[in-house]
Amino acid sequence: MAPRSTFFISKRWRSLKAVWILFAVELAFTIPALALFAIAQPDLYRTKLWQDGYDNGYNSNPTNPVYAMTNRVPYAFPIVWSQFITDYNVVISVLSMFFLLTKGTMFIMHVFYPILGVPVHGALTGLWAYSVWAQTQADHSEPRHSALHAPWYIQKSCSVAHTKSNIGSCEQAKAALAVTVVMTFLFLANFLLAIWSLYPTKAQRVARLTTVEEGDGKDSMYFDAPPMSAKQRNWELQSMPRTPKTASSTAALRSPTQIQPVPSQTPRTLAFNRLGSGGSGDLPLRDR
Repeated sequence: MAPRSTFFISKRWRSLKAVWILFAVELAFTIPALALFAIAQPDLYRTKLWQDGYDNGYNSNPTNPVYAMTNRVPYAFPIVWSQFITDYNVVISVLSMFFLLTKGTMFIMHVFYPILGVPVHGALTGLWAYSVWAQTQADHSEPRHSALHAPWYIQKSCSVAHTKSNIGSCEQAKAALAVTVVMTFLFLANFLLAIWSLYPTKAQRVARLTTVEEGDGKDSMYFDAPPMSAKQRNWELQSMPRTPKTASSTAALRSPTQIQPVPSQTPRTLAFNRLGSGGSGDLPLRDR
């Protein structure tokens, strides 16, 4: 007989402490990310930084899209200055907060398994990684202003801003990128922890093998919640306290042939029985 397979997908997280730590860190960075990107929408400082970079010769002219549209000239809009990436960052921030509240509630209720964490955290890792890529893309729409490999406010210090009032906007853009990088690595850590938790420990595999061998022959390869074996069921039945027997319960458990009829003894029946037996001394008030 071929040996039984002990492979199964665990429902238990390898480290509950690590899960709670990641939850706390995720909450600590999701709120600032949501605040930073919501404030930046729709165009708090994007065009200002674009114009400031052009004034310093770091990137293209913000009026180029209008010129290209007016003259019907093909134009590749730099993604770092687009409205799309601003809205995209807001969407993934709201989505991250939603998943944080949802999976936190499910984890407390013991229904957020590692197999659910793999697709959720994998998708969020990809979304935040794309945001990092988009925020660090250089503006190469003008060849003469494409010396930098990233936006000027990322590659250079904010003190080089042409308009000094844009220094605060530059620092806010830097902070938004920093939070994005942290969120990417945070969800990557959650993703790797979920994958690691899918593989059972050595103790779980040994317990699984013992349960399958002592069980009813059925094997499941999905979760570490196997059916209760016959030995466990017998042990639980023996450990249950017995219910005290009563006369009514004992009589109710007898078969119909074992139940003896109980004769009815009313006062009238008792009097007629005594008269029929010829006993006159037993009648009450006879001598009065």
